[in-house]
Amino acid sequence: MRIKLHLKKLLILCMCISINSYAQSKRVADRYFEEFSYVRSAELYKDIYNEKGDDSKHVLSRLADSYYNNADVKEAEVWYSKLVEKYKGELSDAYLFKYAQVLRSTGKYKKSDSILKSLKSLPESIVKSGMESSEYILEHSKMKEERISVSNLAINSEYSDYGGFILDGNAYFTSSALNTNMKQKIYDWNNQPFLNIYKAKTKVQPLDWSKKDTVLVLDEAKMISAPVTTEYHEGKPIFTKDGKTMYFTRNNFDGKRVRKDKKKIVNLKVFKASLINGVWTNVVELPFNSDDYSVGHPVLSSDEKALYFTSDMPGGFGMTDLYMVEIYAEDNYGVPKNLGDRINTRGREEFPFVGKDGTLYFSSDGHTGLGLLDIFQTKLGDNVEDEKVINLGEPLNSNRDDFAFFINDEGKYGFFSSNRDNGKGSDDIYSFFIYSVPPPCTNGISGHVVDSKTDSKVSYATVSLLNEKGEIIEEVLSDSEGMYSLEKVPCDSKYSISAKKFDYEPSKRNIELSSKEISNFDMTLDKLIVGDRIDLKPIYFDLDKYDIRDDAKYELEKLYRIMANHPELVIRIESHTDSWGKAAYNLRLSQNRAASTREYLIERGIDRARIVSAQGFGESKLLNDCNDANQRKCSKEEHQLNRRSYFIIVQGKEAMEERAEKERLKAMKEIQDRRAKIKKLRENK
Repeated sequence: MRIKLHLKKLLILCMCISINSYAQSKRVADRYFEEFSYVRSAELYKDIYNEKGDDSKHVLSRLADSYYNNADVKEAEVWYSKLVEKYKGELSDAYLFKYAQVLRSTGKYKKSDSILKSLKSLPESIVKSGMESSEYILEHSKMKEERISVSNLAINSEYSDYGGFILDGNAYFTSSALNTNMKQKIYDWNNQPFLNIYKAKTKVQPLDWSKKDTVLVLDEAKMISAPVTTEYHEGKPIFTKDGKTMYFTRNNFDGKRVRKDKKKIVNLKVFKASLINGVWTNVVELPFNSDDYSVGHPVLSSDEKALYFTSDMPGGFGMTDLYMVEIYAEDNYGVPKNLGDRINTRGREEFPFVGKDGTLYFSSDGHTGLGLLDIFQTKLGDNVEDEKVINLGEPLNSNRDDFAFFINDEGKYGFFSSNRDNGKGSDDIYSFFIYSVPPPCTNGISGHVVDSKTDSKVSYATVSLLNEKGEIIEEVLSDSEGMYSLEKVPCDSKYSISAKKFDYEPSKRNIELSSKEISNFDMTLDKLIVGDRIDLKPIYFDLDKYDIRDDAKYELEKLYRIMANHPELVIRIESHTDSWGKAAYNLRLSQNRAASTREYLIERGIDRARIVSAQGFGESKLLNDCNDANQRKCSKEEHQLNRRSYFIIVQGKEAMEERAEKERLKAMKEIQDRRAKIKKLRENK
């Protein structure tokens, strides 16, 4: 008893230690999460799930949010999926909306749309844009790809690089790249060094003049010195046109100490610096900043009378909103105004930029798009309440975060930032160049589908155009006169055309499309049923043998397909030989060959009852005068003509016309479905 008692006490003690350890690790994960240390919080929550088996709503939601906030959409999808599967009835629309955005980011648009449709608290404009985006954005993207070249900048590092603003031939951008000349802190959110502002020279560089492929490149990047640069975050600068004033974002740090809000969070503020004798100095914060919320990503209007920025100040519509504040003389500022719910959503609106024409560009994950943050545009000013917020589409947007858009005054080139796949770091800066291209050269292909034996036109045949990879890129039916027409086919390319129809042997030919004129290519088809016979090419056997050769099997597969397509058909098989050899031997050989043909069909699944006879006639029914007396006078071709098999329809031909009409309607439906799939594939590319 004493031993059992000690064991029981020990077990209770171990359980208490385990529970206490578990509670501590959960509290540690929560703390990291609340401090925005999402890399560490994700690791801890994942350990809690895997090792402790804790799949509570708290753990799953925090785990999913940790990955979401660090733009790891693949992991976020996994954990939002588990969260929704177990707690869907208990989740707010905010979680479902984030799950829908993650699904869009991984290309699952239909599933995303179904979730968006179920969100009753979501504004109708957002739901509607979500429903339309799968079609609208992809079509818009296709148009954009034809005239925008994009390049990942060589100055990007393995860390976070973003932004970009051009002034007097120089570009200013933000980077957390390690600088060996100074001591840099590590930011817990993403385990990277803190951000600093850099200056680099710009130049436009052609990559391929034949394609008008041009990019903007940066080199000789140098960090802006103190007092702008500190040991904490600085980023996203904007300048007045005279280059003497810079607005930028910084942590709530006055150069001596960091200030935190009630939750111990260091917020962002907008600062201003002046260029005096070539040195940035007089760094001061703007009066509408606060220790209790963040203000950042400043940008000036084209007339420099207003400053636009991002903030999570109280009274907004979502996580972060866009605001505007008027700038008066002598560094006086008005009261910040929210840009309203036409622009702001329940999600994140960030990184505003105002073009010369008054167009506002910004990033949002609240307006539905291709993935997480997408770049949008809309008009600013009076009487624009009905102005749409437009997604810029690919290649400027991707299924990941795309943000910090800038375009020069001429509207020809600029920058955007993205953490899309195949980049160099967590965030990269991309330059883009907009160029005009002539409409792509297209031409047409037309022709007739013709019966090879009768030269008559074959109506309602399926004609397909295939690229060099063998992929169908267009498909039509020939009309009642056998005419087909393929329009808007890209010029100067190699293709192949195939034609097929029920009860015909399909055909295919390789072509090259000229850019000068419409090309005409007739297609021929071999009809497999002529009169009361199934008309095949000769069925060959080796000399003195009756086993089915591979080339014979190829022809017999056509016979099998006819009988499978027409289950009502009943046939008889006749086999004939030439006159070489003795008549009795030829009779026996032809009988064996007919029997072999019948057995092949039966082995393929044709009911024996559908082949009423398989008879050999030897040399008794020659088609010419190549009999015993004339053997040596006849050519090989004339003798070959007598080596033949006939497949004669005994029963069921009456139903074939009705079946042919059904197959025509079926072919039309298949073409419609395939063309829809082809269109979708083109859009996804």
